[in-house]
Formats: sequence, C-alpha cells, structure tokens
Amino acid sequence: MTVDRESHPGRYAGASSPEPAGTHVETTITAGTVVGVAQHGVARFLGIPYAAAPVGAHRFRDPAPAPEWAEPRDARRPGPTAPQTPYPGALGEVLPSVEIPGEEFLNANVWAPARPTANGHPVVFWVHGGAFSRGSNALGVYDGEAFARDGVVLIAVNYRLGAEGFSVLDGVPRNLGLRDLRFALDWAIREAPAFGGDPTRITLMGESAGGTAVAALLAMPGVAERVAGAIIQSGPLEALPAERAGRITRAQAKHLGVPATAAAFAEQTPAQLLEAHSAVSAGSNPVLGGPGFGLVLDPETVPVSPAESLPGLADRVPLLIGTTEEEYRLWFVPGGLITRLTRLHLFLARRKVGVSANAVRLFHAHRPGASAGELLGAIATDVLLRVPALRLAERRRAAGARSFLFEFGWKTPVQHLGAAHSLELGFVFDTLAAPDVRAMTGEFAPQALADEMHAAWVAFAASGDPGWPAWSERHPVRVFGGAGEGLASDLRGDEARAIAPDLSLPAR
Repeated sequence: MTVDRESHPGRYAGASSPEPAGTHVETTITAGTVVGVAQHGVARFLGIPYAAAPVGAHRFRDPAPAPEWAEPRDARRPGPTAPQTPYPGALGEVLPSVEIPGEEFLNANVWAPARPTANGHPVVFWVHGGAFSRGSNALGVYDGEAFARDGVVLIAVNYRLGAEGFSVLDGVPRNLGLRDLRFALDWAIREAPAFGGDPTRITLMGESAGGTAVAALLAMPGVAERVAGAIIQSGPLEALPAERAGRITRAQAKHLGVPATAAAFAEQTPAQLLEAHSAVSAGSNPVLGGPGFGLVLDPETVPVSPAESLPGLADRVPLLIGTTEEEYRLWFVPGGLITRLTRLHLFLARRKVGVSANAVRLFHAHRPGASAGELLGAIATDVLLRVPALRLAERRRAAGARSFLFEFGWKTPVQHLGAAHSLELGFVFDTLAAPDVRAMTGEFAPQALADEMHAAWVAFAASGDPGWPAWSERHPVRVFGGAGEGLASDLRGDEARAIAPDLSLPAR
C-alpha cells in the first residue's frame, strides 16, 4: 500500500462528498487500483467489487469476474447492499438495517493494519448473518477497525440474499449466494497480499446464516486445505433437500402468479420479489419454522449437510464454535410471542422433534418458574444449535481435530432479550459504541467483556488457539459473561444428553 498525504477531492472514479476523514492510501489489486483512507493506524478500502454486478445477463447465474477499471477507484465508502427489506416491528428496533442502492452489491470491505509486516498479517474472512435474506457488510457492528488495530486484516463480503441468492428454481444453479461466497473467498486469497494480508493464514468467520455458510464453505472441495481456521457463531449446521428448501420459492411463485422457473423470476423486479417474500414469510420463525431461505442440498455445492461432511474433510482446521445462552429470545420476545406460547405448543413441538417428556422436566427443574415459551425456547436452542455443535466437536475430537467451544451469557436489558441470538457480535468486533450495537445492548454494555472476547478471536485468527483448552473428554466450554463466566466443564451436559440420547458425550 502507498500513502498519498494530500487530499484530492473528486480525483478518483466514483468520488463523492463529504470527504471521509483520514489520509488517502492506495493499493493495486487484479482489477485495478483502489483508493482508501488511513486513520489511527488502520487502512479502510470499502465497497470493492469482487464479482460482476448480478443483474441483467448475470442475474440468477453463477458469479462472474468484476470488470477491470483503468482509473483509481474510490473505495472510501461502503458499497451497495443486496436487495432486502428491513426487519419488521420490534425486531427491527434491535436489528437495524442499512440499505445502500446500487447494482454492484457483490462487494468487499477491507480493514487492514496501515503498516505491513514482512510475512503478512493474518486474515479474517467475515460472512454476515440475516437468515439468508437480510444483512450487509455496511452495518456498524461489523466495522473491522478493531481487528486491523490488533494486527488482523478483516475482509467482510456481501452476497446475494433471498430470492436472488437462494431460490430453488428450474434452470437456476442452487445456492447462488453460497457460490458468491466461494467466489469471494477465492478473491480474498488472491488479493490479500495487496492489503498486507497473508493468504496462507485466512480464517473463515460467520454468525447465524453466515455461520451456516462458513460450515458449508469449509466442507467444499478445495477450501479446507486453503484456510487456517474457522469460526462458527450460532450457525445451524444443516442444508435441506430441494423439496423442503423450495417451499418459500413455490410460495413466492404462487403469490406472484408465475411458475417457479428462471425465466419467470427474472421477469420480476427485485422489489416484486421482496414484496412476495414479505407476504409469504409473515409469521414464520427460525425456531418455530415456516417458509424461509436456507442452503439446499446440491451435488455441486452442498452434497450433504455440513454437520455430516465437516468431520473428515476439515479435521486439520482448528474450529471455534459456540452459541449464546438464550438464542431463542431474539425471535420470541420482540412482538410478545413468548407470552402467547402455551403448554400445548410445548407439547406439540417436543413431540415433533422427538424430545422426551423427561427432557422437558429436566429443563423445567433447572429453570424454576420458567414459562412454556421459555422452556420451548431453551429446548429449541439446544436442538437447533447447541447439540449439533457439541456433536461436531465430539466427532472432531475422535479424529484428533481441535475444536474450541464457547457460550455467551451476558444479558442485555433491552426488551428483556437476555443473552439472545447475535448479541455477542458487538463484543467480538469491539464495536459497542456503534448505534446498531447499542440498539441491542443498551448504553452500558461492559467494555471489559468486549476486550476479552475480541482478544480471544484475534488470538484464534493469529494462532488457531483462542486461549482456553480445546474440546476433550473434560468437555471444556469458555463462558463469556453471565453467572457462569469462566471455563466450565460439561456445561449443561445433562440437558444436551436428554435432548440427544445418542450424543456420544459421556456423563461426567
């Protein structure tokens, strides 16, 4: 990277006011020169296209290389975001959205230490969550300055969402959004040296749907041997058969009055597809179900669910994986659903997923006074997220692989969300001051906890070890915040075994 210490407003292609603060810094990648800004020892290069805009002839097609540019390209501001609608109602108050119009939304934001090192800095490749239908790299919570400040290059990417990226359509490649991410990963490996990064020390990292995508990427042929580690935060380790994954596509097609084909969907504008998504997904819930987007089993991209494919394919790759203590509260509390769930809902749900009545009694004994909604949510958290993570760690241990487990337990007072899904993100990124983080944490989130978590994630990116023991026969789990702060042994292992009696996790 080279530094231009004079400011030249309007000099760069795409430049616009206001002028971002800091010193201009340039670097050249395969497609051309990009101009970022350096401040406080961190260089930012934002909105860099890693693939061609997925519009026109590229819509509903595999990602293609971005066109090259001749003049230096302004990369001082975030680029466009993928078409999406904000989260509705009370949920939208704690999960704000950023919408930046434009076609070049297959872009990357890069935060890098302004001073290079001889061997290159470790790199984190960040994949945002949002149920495969929302989110972007432009959210304040994902600002990578703290990672770059601490010697890590952070590359955050956008990918196609919703109907554009995860429809199950005749004549359309499956999992287009995941194909975008694989294309972006190849871009990150190729271009990392231009930002001072070491392409042999890339850690994949994602949360929620982003964690699911990281697991799927890691299981793709040719990926595990090219990355140094992986971090999966609250990511379901599953992909669905086309029949199930295509429910939302068929529902959208019916709502629009068109067949579920590439030609028919290509005739719809992104806004029409978003309206159809809002209409058919109203009332659906990641915990209770309903039509939603997700990964689909596909011979080219996801031949089997990541939970089945990761053991054996990625055993040499260190894995940091975990959940929040009360994942479910993000979906049950805003809007008051938690108060409307009854014992009948609990009975029907536990029968549907094969959870015994004894397991329900155990969860209740550990949570005296809990409502039916709270019990259902705690059980659902284990069924969907915690038990799959434990099972994966145990299978990897048997193969000699290192897995580091964590749980986030600090409880926010906002909307009585407790230790809800995605709450840990502001602590991991050390962005507690960002407005979208404060919308969920409130004004007084503990900075010391952010310092602790962020340092552990940086250590893992740098060395493959976050600073606590790897999963072993002692079942260690690092708990961040809450009453259980510290290293726990066999954390609620009795509940996990009650949910999954086949779990090869011997009682201690």
